[in-house]
Amino acid sequence: MENIPMTVFGAKALEAELLKLKDVSRPRIIEDIATARAHGDLKENAEYHAAKEEQSFIEGRIKEVESKLSRMQVIDVAKLNQNSRCVFGTTITLMNIEDDSETTYQIVGEDEADIALGKISCHSPIASALMGNEEGDEVTVKAPKGDIVYEILNVKYI
Repeated sequence: MENIPMTVFGAKALEAELLKLKDVSRPRIIEDIATARAHGDLKENAEYHAAKEEQSFIEGRIKEVESKLSRMQVIDVAKLNQNSRCVFGTTITLMNIEDDSETTYQIVGEDEADIALGKISCHSPIASALMGNEEGDEVTVKAPKGDIVYEILNVKYI
């Protein structure tokens, strides 16, 4: 199995999710199942079946998170100094050459990616195009609507 790259923040978030699943969600669903079971006939008990389905989901998610935590490779971005090169974990400010619009992204692991927060997966096309480049470089990103050319304005290791 391959390692899963993750920032320190992402690792802490995954650990917090696991704790919540085990300490809050699991006991709650066990209680819900017991309550539904007390209502009688299980064949036609929708509450019982819904609770069992949710329990299955929670247990599956616990196994998935535990697996990811066992394979994660935490990368502390603050300790990196790649001479303004774009690497995993860096926060990069880009300027679209075509319309001079600026955007900022942080390159993170797949589980941390959230475009609304400006976090892109290290496996995304834009991250792949940026990796290894440095401030001042122009990069071309292959996008579904066509190639987009960006200039790297700033690279931060935070």
